[in-house]
Formats: sequence, C-alpha cells, structure tokens
Amino acid sequence: MQTLNQQLLDKVLNIAYQAGEHLTHFYSRSVEVQIKSDKTPVTEADLFISQFVTEQLKLLTPEIPILSEESCKIPLAERTHWQEYWIVDPLDGTQQFIDRTDQFSVVIGLIQQNTPVLGIIHSPILGKTYYAMKNHGAFLKENSHVQPLIKNCKIFDKSHRLQVTIGNTNGDKIHQAVRPPYQIELLQYGSSSLKAGLVAEGKADCYIRLGDTGEWDTAAAEILLAETGGEVFDLDFNPLTYNQRETFVNPHFIMVGNKHHDWRSTFHFNK
Repeated sequence: MQTLNQQLLDKVLNIAYQAGEHLTHFYSRSVEVQIKSDKTPVTEADLFISQFVTEQLKLLTPEIPILSEESCKIPLAERTHWQEYWIVDPLDGTQQFIDRTDQFSVVIGLIQQNTPVLGIIHSPILGKTYYAMKNHGAFLKENSHVQPLIKNCKIFDKSHRLQVTIGNTNGDKIHQAVRPPYQIELLQYGSSSLKAGLVAEGKADCYIRLGDTGEWDTAAAEILLAETGGEVFDLDFNPLTYNQRETFVNPHFIMVGNKHHDWRSTFHFNK
C-alpha cells in the first residue's frame, strides 16, 4: 500500500500542474468535440490529458492501477482485487470548457480499500488548486498563496438561509425538497469538483446533484470534505461507494460542509 506523505502529494500536485498547462494550451484554441455513447461531450483535450496523467502516474507508482474517465472499461471482476488505485477525471467540466466559462479542472484521486485518501482539484484558468490527504488536512492554493481549509463547524439556526450550489439541475426540485422553516439560495457554478471546492471553502453550505456523475467526479471531493468536516451522501443519506459495483455511475447526492448538522431535518427528496 502506498504510504501517504508530503513527498507523494507534491509529486502528484506537480503532475496536476503540468496537466493544467497542457489544458491551458488547448483552451487557447478551438478543439475537436465528439459525443460519447452516454450523450456527453468529449474533446481532444480530455483524451490528451487522460493519457498524459496516466503515463505520469505510471512512472510515479508503476504498481498502482489507474482508472480514468476516458479509459474505464475494466470489469468489476478485475477491479475487485485492487487494494488501491488512482482515479482520474482529466477534464472535469468538459461542457464548461466548451462553453468557455473557465470553470473546469483536472482531478486526481487515490483510493485505498475503497476509500478516497488523497485528492487534487486543479483549475488552471481560475488559478485555484484544492488538495487534501487523509489525516494531513486540506488546503487551497490560489495564485501561489496556500491556505489551510479549516474544519467547518457552521451551525444553522431556524432562520438561516442555506447557500446551495448547483449545476444545470432543475432548481424547482431542490426548492421542493427543502423542509420548513429552512430556506435556500441557489448558486450556479461550473464543474462538479469546483462546486465541492466552494463547499470546502465555506462559500456554499452544500452542493446538490440531481443528475448522473461518475466515481471520478466525487472521489477527490470526498477526501477534501472529509478533511474539512464535511461529508458526501446519496439522497437517502447513505455514503457513496467506490469500486464496488459494475457501473461507475453515482447515485444523486449531496455534498455538505458540516457533517454534524442534521441534514435529514433540512431536505427530503421524493425520488
């Protein structure tokens, strides 16, 4: 099992920064866009970054398998023997990349015993990098300045308005799920991992996703939130799982900044 230490984290951060430089180059020009079988877009940037990060991680830890969104056709029968593996989303927010919102990122995570233990979310255009490692805390590097992300202990009183970040989710469904007397204010933002970053920073109280994502969309966010007092769970308030199903598609979920708040008293989703 790979030992978690600052040296490992620094090397993986360097891979993420290099990937971000490549991504910035692609962003400066027009790129070819294709539609995958699941009706989601993929660009030549996704494919190049996937190959680059995979090659760099193989050089760093040749004994650890790698799962990337763009190369994930590995049956559970093979994956079930993995004690640890890298999980990569080479371009989280492909649609944001295409739409030129700047709100996309390179995401790299390490999973041990089916639990995320290291995560990096690097947004090269925004100049923001979130990273966390189990029992080592979480940090935000923004324009060369590094700051620790502190544990979220925010307490909501009954009049508190919750900041809820969403993507293209139907906001009406979220408003309908709010239990009185709570009220929410919706904040639309870019890629899934960057919305998780807003929660880890305390700029949003939670992120609700009523739509399909992959395990590579949430793994780095899991450890980032775990190290800042948050949590990720499905709409029945059960934890997400990793490498335990044939499919990589996550259930719809909620990422919260303070796991000690009674979220069952705040939301109820009719599925």
